[in-house]
Amino acid sequence: MPTTQQHMSLLKFLAINALELSAPATPLLLQQQQQQTQSKPHGWMQLSGHPESIVPTTTGIVRKRIVGIDDSEVLAYQMISQEPKTSQIVPGYFGLRELHSQHYIELQDLLAGFKDPCVMDIKLGTRTFLESEVSNKTLRPDLYQKMIAVDASAPTPAEHEAQAITKLRYMLFRESLSSSQSKGFRIEALRLRGRSPLKDLKTCRSSEQISQTIEQFLAARRSVQKELLKRLKHMRLVIEQSAFFSRHEIIGSSLFIVYDDQRVGAWLIDFAKSRQLPPQLSVNHRSPWQPGNREEGLLRGMDELIHAFEEVYARSGNHRSCLKI
Repeated sequence: MPTTQQHMSLLKFLAINALELSAPATPLLLQQQQQQTQSKPHGWMQLSGHPESIVPTTTGIVRKRIVGIDDSEVLAYQMISQEPKTSQIVPGYFGLRELHSQHYIELQDLLAGFKDPCVMDIKLGTRTFLESEVSNKTLRPDLYQKMIAVDASAPTPAEHEAQAITKLRYMLFRESLSSSQSKGFRIEALRLRGRSPLKDLKTCRSSEQISQTIEQFLAARRSVQKELLKRLKHMRLVIEQSAFFSRHEIIGSSLFIVYDDQRVGAWLIDFAKSRQLPPQLSVNHRSPWQPGNREEGLLRGMDELIHAFEEVYARSGNHRSCLKI
């Protein structure tokens, strides 16, 4: 059985991973740095297969590695920090830091102050890729092979004949496997008290499966359910009224939910793929995406997620099982 220390290490990974958009949602990739060198600050954590990017620092703060001072996430946090209400629904931003010729942003540690909490990471949006990432129309045999490995019937007759598909086709196929495309959100990972984090929840996509998973996460605790609903509705209203969100496309952001016996928290995280809109464009974050309109479904996902939590609250006396947690 994993020790308490191992449980907390995995939990800490889940929180840090939620701040690292490029990292896969799996605690198995956590590697505690065994040997410290002068070029690596004390407490450095490394994610296997990815650049070292997160440095835990003093209590309540983590540092996230960025490309430079003009990084999209830096600009996002700087603009959000100018809006008092909006800044309250994202991790606290404490500015830039340069160490050993590397740039970092300092952010609030979302687990600080919680004791053995339950955690859920929910990816928001009907589209989790930038349009620029799928603009290349080259047919790719490798993506065709990935598609048929998951579902051999998914390609069209023409795609079977070519044995290749575009990246856009593959990304849309991948989104359709989860609830992202249909509901505007998907449950990425969760952790229950005293348990190791669960990953690979993307295929939990039907309304009933999602409700059952949320029910188990909330454990029929009506006070927590009520507080989370209040928090989620407040966050939605803030986003609707925010100047930042009215002028930005928000791709790949997540909702990070934490609760224990004393506290409940929910924050919008990950702005590495936020992009300012051209002057002639505006988005409502709810309309269907069409190439060029920059809609990503952020608020549609919030609407659907709130509805799912409301349903769970209404039937909180029931206990069903989507997953053996």
